[in-house]
Amino acid sequence: MRKGDCLTSREKRFCSYYVSSGNSKEAAACAGYGDPEKHGAALLARDDINSEIERLYGARTRNYRQQARAGYERLAFGNVSDAVRLMFSDNPDAEELAGYDLFNVAEIKRPKDGALEIKFFDRIKALEKLESTDQDEGKNVSDFYTALMGGLRRSDDQ
Repeated sequence: MRKGDCLTSREKRFCSYYVSSGNSKEAAACAGYGDPEKHGAALLARDDINSEIERLYGARTRNYRQQARAGYERLAFGNVSDAVRLMFSDNPDAEELAGYDLFNVAEIKRPKDGALEIKFFDRIKALEKLESTDQDEGKNVSDFYTALMGGLRRSDDQ
């Protein structure tokens, strides 16, 4: 089953399911283990399993950050022409609406008078969030560089 430090495909599935659910019993059951409660606890006690789970959490976190950044970019720089087209169209059908890109739309209302009100997400707030994210990333790089240089100075002193 196990070859050295390599995880089996079932162990990798367990790790993946665990990262998604946070529940070792459920992850073991989804990965195909009999007696999932016993196997889930045993798997979590292993260092190689925990290393893989940490690696997957890191990848997932990076992916979420990238998705969030892409979303803020769409809000800040996205096109609103489909929302304007919607405002001027009379009773669009579901098929037509499915083709519209309404990502920047926060709210749509049709008051009693029949007019259409469209509220957009705040582009300035999206830009501010992008700027703060860039500063945070730069700070992390700067902190890493400072720590690295401090370590090099200490090793030169010895």
